[in-house]
Amino acid sequence: MNYQSHIELSELQCAVVSSALQSSPSHLTLLDLNENFLRDPGVKLLCAGLQSPNCRLEVLRLERCWLTKLSCDWLLSALKSNPSHLRELNLSWNHLKDSSVKELSGVFCRVQTVNWRL
Repeated sequence: MNYQSHIELSELQCAVVSSALQSSPSHLTLLDLNENFLRDPGVKLLCAGLQSPNCRLEVLRLERCWLTKLSCDWLLSALKSNPSHLRELNLSWNHLKDSSVKELSGVFCRVQTVNWRL
């Protein structure tokens, strides 16, 4: 049995997910990308979808996705630009610093459940 614990979504696949978030009407309410090797380019593409006024995402799980401060900046910008329906955000086990989490705390007031482990 071959087990792959980490997947790397291609930029094309991230663009497809972003497009689904932007579609009208978007029926996507839960996005679980845990343990995907997204890195900064993938997150940047996904954030284009999160910024869309059509995005109705309620749950976003990005645990162990190799997010960095740059990823966090894009995520912060996307969540600020769209008064999102997000109620759960998981950023656990990424390469985030305390300062990145502090910056995101402004959007946490709208989110019911936030998980992160640095």
